[in-house]
Amino acid sequence: QVQLVESGGGLVQAGGSLRLSCAASERTFNRYSTGWFRQAPGKEREFVAAITWSGDTAYYADFVQGRFTISLDVAKNAVNLQMDSLKPEDTAVYVCAARPYWSGSSDQSAYNYWGQGTQVTVSS
Repeated sequence: QVQLVESGGGLVQAGGSLRLSCAASERTFNRYSTGWFRQAPGKEREFVAAITWSGDTAYYADFVQGRFTISLDVAKNAVNLQMDSLKPEDTAVYVCAARPYWSGSSDQSAYNYWGQGTQVTVSS
C-alpha cells in the first residue's frame, strides 16, 4: 500500500509562489507516475499536472498557462509542484495521486493511491 503525504501549502498573496511536495512511504516514483489535482470549495476536483515515472514528460491543465512546474526528486522520493504567479482562483485543496504506469493521466479514475491534500489559499 503506497501512502502519499502532501506538504507545502499555505496562505500567499496574489502573484506569490508556493512549492508543494508529495512524499511517498516507499521508493515509489521510479515506477509510478504522479498527478496533482485540486478541489476548490463548491467545485469538482480537477486535474492540475502529471509527470511520468521517469520524470522526463510532464502534462499540464490549460489553466496552468506556464505558471506551474511539476518535477520528480528521486533523492527525496518526492514529486514537487512549483506554483508561481498565483491567483485567487488557484485557492483549493491540492492532492497528489499515483498510478503504477509510466505515463501520467488527467483522468482521476486512472490513479490508485491518493494523499490527504494540502490547503492553498491565495489572497487578493
